[in-house]
Amino acid sequence: QGQLVESGGGLVQPGGSLRLSCVASGFTLEYYAIGWFRQAPGKEREGVSCISAVDGSPSYEDSVKGRFTISRDNAKNTVYLQMDSLKPEDTAVYYCAATSLMCDFGSSHDYWGRGTQVTVSS
Repeated sequence: QGQLVESGGGLVQPGGSLRLSCVASGFTLEYYAIGWFRQAPGKEREGVSCISAVDGSPSYEDSVKGRFTISRDNAKNTVYLQMDSLKPEDTAVYYCAATSLMCDFGSSHDYWGRGTQVTVSS
């Protein structure tokens, strides 16, 4: 049974940084596109970033472009989300998800993690 586990969340001041990790087990992550999603209280879940399985090309939601960087280490079965210049509006539970299809936030994903809380506050 495949599984994704996120880690790296926490409390950080505005302008600070966090690096989230998404570790896969039970399947080979390199064959999947990996997306990061977030859900803030009272809001719908939204796609934040995705990294392709084919060529590792990244994509970002407009509000995080230039601040977040997604990367993957297939040898470690891990995808990272480096988050810099964090803002209070980035506060949410962050989830990673794997799809055997192309990056598409609206598509069905095969595996989901349980999420890690990110809180940006002074």
